[in-house]
Amino acid sequence: MTEELVFYTNPMSRGRIARWMLEEIGQPYRTELLTFGETMKAPEYLAVNPMGKVPAIRHGDTIVTECAAICAYLAETFPEKALAPKQEERARYYRWMFFAAGPLESAVTMKALGFEIPKERLRMAGCGGFGDVMNTLEKAVSASTYITGERFTAADVYVGSHIGWGIGFGGIERRQAFLDYVGRISQREAYKRANALDDEAIKTMQAA
Repeated sequence: MTEELVFYTNPMSRGRIARWMLEEIGQPYRTELLTFGETMKAPEYLAVNPMGKVPAIRHGDTIVTECAAICAYLAETFPEKALAPKQEERARYYRWMFFAAGPLESAVTMKALGFEIPKERLRMAGCGGFGDVMNTLEKAVSASTYITGERFTAADVYVGSHIGWGIGFGGIERRQAFLDYVGRISQREAYKRANALDDEAIKTMQAA
């Protein structure tokens, strides 16, 4: 596909997840850096994402928002990079991708906000208790080298980013299984390139 690929982001956001995925697929893309509460809420960007949040990508006339969707879309759109799941990997791929987007994201966010679900209402919360989420995640990353088995996929970009970010900011417990998993995936060259690009983007925005 030859359509232009545009990446809307802020380097101090979940856009770092999408940046890593873009570096994994290795396709040329143009970066649009946006500021919180300013250009993110401008009419031009609201036409891309009415939520006024990043990241988002535009691929030709196609717009994709939400990090998990961006990772999945890019993996499927550029199959030559072998980041989409094989038939036998699909169940674990989708299971843990959506687990990270749902229960994990919710549990970590509520913890960061200081909100604790009353025990008698845990059944009402899709994420359940924080401890249950951590225990489940630990089993997932301990079952194999990567989240779907012995092969790296886009699900590792998404799940691994959540764990790495969470450990860094204290939202996820520093369990050895988490540290080992993040240690494995952070050795990838695409991960290193993405971090270097975002770190440089932070300097650019601060200097502006």
